[in-house]
Amino acid sequence: MDNHKTLKKELYNIIFEANTPGGKAFDIMLLISILLSVIVVFLDSVASIHHEFGHELYLAEWFFTILFTIEYILRIYSTTRKIRYIFSFYGIIDLLSILPTFISLILAGTQFLIVIRTLRLMRIFRILKLDRYVGASSYLAQAIRSGRHKIMVFLTTVFSIVIIVGAMMYLIEGPANGFTSIPRSIYWAIVTLTTVGYGDIAPQTVWGQFLASLIMILGYSIIAIPTGIITAEMTRKKASKEQNSICKHCGKHDHEDGARFCSHCGSGLSDNLSETTDS
Repeated sequence: MDNHKTLKKELYNIIFEANTPGGKAFDIMLLISILLSVIVVFLDSVASIHHEFGHELYLAEWFFTILFTIEYILRIYSTTRKIRYIFSFYGIIDLLSILPTFISLILAGTQFLIVIRTLRLMRIFRILKLDRYVGASSYLAQAIRSGRHKIMVFLTTVFSIVIIVGAMMYLIEGPANGFTSIPRSIYWAIVTLTTVGYGDIAPQTVWGQFLASLIMILGYSIIAIPTGIITAEMTRKKASKEQNSICKHCGKHDHEDGARFCSHCGSGLSDNLSETTDS
């Protein structure tokens, strides 16, 4: 029984922990295997390579699938929270990365879905100790949430502009110059306003070119608006957080996210907000 528990603990440290030499080596080998398996899928999608090396690529894909299946089973075996792992983000991705190859035995072509294995490369954050920086994305999410009303007003304005300009361009240019319908003219307006400019449709008349020039200039004018909205919200959120995370008693700052007490003097950080409100 003790040997069984020891084995499970050692497997857990190797598979789930990245702080140990064995865990780092395992994660690095896992990432290399994931990259190689994705490359195999990419190569197999090229007709000339598939025609010449199809059998070898097929065997390679099954090798990686069996390898990842064994890894998935070992993960379930070694963890004490099996249900939690199975239904976690990484647990679902680990399962989805091996299912397409088995499903391809019944439904041809589904093996190409295993490119979902690229999502497993997110484990590199754990290996390189980048988890702390992932939390910075919460600033962006909060900024978008706070500025959603301004963004909706902006999008509504843009939507109205492309409809009006599209209808005008349809009347000015007409089917003879490629603007065969109002939806197609709106498509041109969207492409032009966003400065993409595919060039598949272009105005030929003087008034059409004049209107196109206006919408091009307008595109450069409004393209920075959503960026400004989000940047302003992110700055406001960050300033508010920094203000609330400074201890009023000892002056220490840069506390951990969600910290309720100062790590230096033990005072409650929530006092900062109340003191600021009272003042």
